[in-house]
Amino acid sequence: MKTCPKYTFGVGDRFANGAHAQLTAFIEAKKLGIDITPVWNKSNREHNIIGSEPSQTREAADKAVADLGWTGEYLLDADHINLSTVDRFVAPCDFFTLDVADDIGEAADPSDVAAFIAKHPELIGTVSIEGISEPFEITRADVEKTANQFLKATQKAAAIYQHIVAAKGGVDNFVTEVSMDETDSPQTPPELLVILAAIADQGIPIQTIAPKFTGRFNKGVDYVGDPLQFEKEFNDDLAVIAHAIKTYGLPPALKLSVHSGSDKFSIYPYIKKAIQRTGAGLHIKTAGTNWLEEIVGLAESGGEGLALAKKIYAKALEKKAALCEPYATVIDIKDSNLPSAEEVNGWTSTQYTDALRHIPTNPGYNADLRQLLHVGFKIAAQLEDTYIQALKDNSEVVAKNVTGNLLDRHMKPLFL
Repeated sequence: MKTCPKYTFGVGDRFANGAHAQLTAFIEAKKLGIDITPVWNKSNREHNIIGSEPSQTREAADKAVADLGWTGEYLLDADHINLSTVDRFVAPCDFFTLDVADDIGEAADPSDVAAFIAKHPELIGTVSIEGISEPFEITRADVEKTANQFLKATQKAAAIYQHIVAAKGGVDNFVTEVSMDETDSPQTPPELLVILAAIADQGIPIQTIAPKFTGRFNKGVDYVGDPLQFEKEFNDDLAVIAHAIKTYGLPPALKLSVHSGSDKFSIYPYIKKAIQRTGAGLHIKTAGTNWLEEIVGLAESGGEGLALAKKIYAKALEKKAALCEPYATVIDIKDSNLPSAEEVNGWTSTQYTDALRHIPTNPGYNADLRQLLHVGFKIAAQLEDTYIQALKDNSEVVAKNVTGNLLDRHMKPLFL
């Protein structure tokens, strides 16, 4: 089994053009004493929208690593894959996010549920977890309910995992994550304990798990919810993971994964405090940030770059319904707050960048515009070479925004 480094940071590179600027942030972080491993990720859905292949993401990452002399580890994530989509990722990827959210709630065979309950009497009754002040009181009915909800999903995860093992010719060259975050209801810490027991039974050596936390993790904007409730869940989940490692023989490197949807700044202090207190690892994914910083860079450049940024917004506004539909559960856009294309067309560079940059204290910031552009990368994809050439023509400004955003808004607040 390939061991996952302690701190890993998932970055997206929608158009395979930002790897150098992204890696520069990791290099600068390392100079500050922050050792973080980059994990480039791009989902099957994003590849399909853009018309790209995972091999292109690999090539971009490899080139950035070679050009910048990065000597640390780096990984390529087959993001949110299942049995029907995994094959195109097998060769280039060495980190696999097994997404079984769609299988949650699918009934497992009653005999499998009964066997699971019989195998795990330790889950029933008063369950004390080091690091959690109040023990869990879990009934047999609770375990049965959780098993009915999640056991089938863990069996599906096992099928994907075994498929990868067979295709890779072994288990030594990839990291496995199980993702349950893109579902309707959060998983409680007691449910997470049951889920981890089931994953261990399935023989999946997971090293990160992405549960769904309370609150909304909308694309491109800050956390919506009670940060103190998140803090309690996050700390309890860390304790549950440490307990499960000892109890069920899961890999010692197992850690929480936060699929942030980009830029959950208000919960960063609580994550930082928890990992510093416990010494736990962390995988955080904030992929869409890079695409938005590309648009910020184009707008900041002025001239043709600004004109293109305005064109992308206008087209995104026109195609809003189709762009938002695949992301309906992770965006919350108020149409009344979206400026018209005509208004944006009259904006200066500063007005555009103020609206888009994720600085909520800026009076010009517009979270609704930011969410729309977050899901609007399909518009840039349709522009094909025009968009890529614009990134190249304005590479210095774009790179400055990509690097600075990752380093100053994400890495320093989380790890420094």
